[in-house]
Amino acid sequence: MEEISIIGLDLAKSIFQVHAVDAAGRVVLRRQNKRAQLLALFTALSPCLVRMEACSGAHFWAREQSKLGHDARLMPPSYVKPNVQRGKTDAADVEAICEAVTRPNMHVTP
Repeated sequence: MEEISIIGLDLAKSIFQVHAVDAAGRVVLRRQNKRAQLLALFTALSPCLVRMEACSGAHFWAREQSKLGHDARLMPPSYVKPNVQRGKTDAADVEAICEAVTRPNMHVTP
C-alpha cells in the first residue's frame, strides 16, 4: 500500500467510512469499516493525519487514534460542508474532509 498522508473518517453508529490520500492528493484507500475493525485498521497504518467532523463520538476516536501515534483532530461540520462536491453521503463527506484539510486557513481542534 502507498504511503498515506491524510485520512478522512466519517463516524456512524456501526459502519465508518474511511478515505485516505497520499502526499500528492491521490486516493490510496476508500472503504467502509465496521466499528469493531476500526482500531485494527489504524493500528496497521503508519502515523498520519486523521481528520473527522466533530460529533459526540469523535473525541473518543481521536483519543484512541492519538494513542497509536496518529495526529487526530476534529473539524467543525460547517468547515467540511463547502467542500462536498456531490450529494450528502458518507463517502462524499470523507472526501470533503480530506479536501478541507488541505486548505491553508483550516482550523482544527485537537
